[in-house]
Amino acid sequence: MNEALRAALTRWQKIALVAGLIGLAFCVLGAVVRTPQFFVSYLFGYLFWLGLALGCFGVAMIHHLTGGRWGNVTRRFLEAGFMTLPVMAVLFVPVFFGLRFLYPWAKPALVAEDEVLRHRRVYENPGMFIGRSVLFFAIWIIMAWLLRKWSVQQDGTTDPAPTRRLRKLSGPGIVIYPVTATFAYVDWIMSLEPDWYSTMFPVIIFIGQFLSAFAFAIILLAWFRREPPFVGVVSTTHFHHLGNLLLTFVMFWTYVSFGQLLIIWSGNLPQEITWYLHRIAGGWKWIVVLLALFHFFLPFFLLLFRANKQRVVILMSIAMVVFLVHIVNVFWMVVPSFYPQGIRIHWLDIAAPIGVGGIWIAVFLANLKSRRLMPQNDPRMQPVILHAK
Repeated sequence: MNEALRAALTRWQKIALVAGLIGLAFCVLGAVVRTPQFFVSYLFGYLFWLGLALGCFGVAMIHHLTGGRWGNVTRRFLEAGFMTLPVMAVLFVPVFFGLRFLYPWAKPALVAEDEVLRHRRVYENPGMFIGRSVLFFAIWIIMAWLLRKWSVQQDGTTDPAPTRRLRKLSGPGIVIYPVTATFAYVDWIMSLEPDWYSTMFPVIIFIGQFLSAFAFAIILLAWFRREPPFVGVVSTTHFHHLGNLLLTFVMFWTYVSFGQLLIIWSGNLPQEITWYLHRIAGGWKWIVVLLALFHFFLPFFLLLFRANKQRVVILMSIAMVVFLVHIVNVFWMVVPSFYPQGIRIHWLDIAAPIGVGGIWIAVFLANLKSRRLMPQNDPRMQPVILHAK
């Protein structure tokens, strides 16, 4: 990494850190003066950035299993993303202090009145919630550390053994991650509504995480493409492949989201349909319109054209729209559980994602600067370089 680029990244890292600290300072203020709202806003902001880290984690393992050219030039971005998981584990601690403000099963009065909550209290209780969360983060962090360790080891040797270890871990890892995350998101989001459940909901979460990770990787690759060591290696083919993957996950996210809606709406069971009724009441319906237009229709239509996937500026613009609208999607999944009568945006809904996001970006850039931007000695890299030449 040349000194000019390192200096630029350091400058952005400082800006992100300052923004994050200011955002968290406002969160502390909000925790004092608007305690229930603080926990709602913090949960929303936190879950978006954690989802991006986990999305990078999952996409990296997909690359190690498939070996696509797109992954060789984005691997360091993905690794820097999932190596934020230790910090995200620490940032999850405030949620433990707000369980009684967030979850119906943590409110004894509601549990006493609701038969479903009483039935679930062996599983859904503060001690089990905290224990499972610690276990999930431990599993993810250990796997992430091994993926990063072996990827860096490959930089220092021509022996392909580290690459083989990456593939061996990614096989079971791409199963372990969804299974553990399923239980995690049942705890963290699905249990916000006392009587609601859906077997498709965790799948929607995973696909959204992958989608945000691919959009993030496209934005960064477009930004770095003229910088060493990317210049002369990155070509329109890489962006074309990433555009195809972005289109695939846009379609997949829409398919599972609409499939869940269709099944639940057709069944018309009170405990299931209420979740959607909370999210179309009042102004919330305009969020649905926004998601339909900018999380599906617009990117789907534009990504159908090969030229748009090969023009870097256009593809990066599409990725930025998808990335930003996905923040709105996480907001829509979390906040209506607390304000089902209509849309309500509090200043903490802005401070919390900025606070957590600033810290996330600062740690991400620190991880990115700590290693070479392009993997070295990976046996899968040579075809990439030859193709670019």
